[in-house]
Amino acid sequence: MAIAPELLEILACPKCKTEVKMTADGQGLKCVQCSRVYRIEEDIPVMIIEEATIEPDRPVKS
Repeated sequence: MAIAPELLEILACPKCKTEVKMTADGQGLKCVQCSRVYRIEEDIPVMIIEEATIEPDRPVKS
């Protein structure tokens, strides 16, 4: 099961409060502003700033 589109619409980066998009591999959510990638564990996004990685060149799904 993937993250519901309705949930994805309301999620925001906890650091900069902007939109997040699913990564191309579906394993995380990437902030469109600061490029932090938050992992997804068992279909639950882990939105903890300290645990995010910064990957500016990792593609996102449009």
